[in-house]
Amino acid sequence: MIKIKISNTILYCKKFEETVAFYQTKLGFPIYSSRGWFVEFKLNEFSRLSIANEAKTSIDSNEGKGITITFEVDDIIKTHAYLTESGINPPPIKDHPWNAKIIHIYDPEGNRIEFWSTNRNFLESSKNNA
Repeated sequence: MIKIKISNTILYCKKFEETVAFYQTKLGFPIYSSRGWFVEFKLNEFSRLSIANEAKTSIDSNEGKGITITFEVDDIIKTHAYLTESGINPPPIKDHPWNAKIIHIYDPEGNRIEFWSTNRNFLESSKNNA
C-alpha cells in the first residue's frame, strides 16, 4: 500500500490570474505558497489545490473538460450563503442520489466545483438555522 502524506490537485490554466483570484478572494482559500506562475492553496492539513500558469509549463489547460473538484463541507446551507455573499451566485442546493445535498459552480477556467454534505448534516443544519 502507498501511504499518502498530502494530496494536491494542480489545475493548469490559461486564465491564470483570474483563476487564482477566484480561489483566493471568492472562495477564501489561503495561499500556502506562491512562485509567481504557480500558486498553492491550503485546503486543510492534508489537502492542497494548486493553480499553474499554462504559459509557463509544458502541460496545457484542459479548459474545464473532464474535471470535477469535490469538497465535502460541514454545512451546505452556510456554504451556499458564503458563495452568494462572495458574488458567485450559486444555483439552488440540489439532492444527490448518494444521500447528499450538493451545489455545483465553475471557476474561471471552466472547472466544475462541487460542494456537498450528507443529508444528515443538512437536516441538522436546517434545525440549527431555523
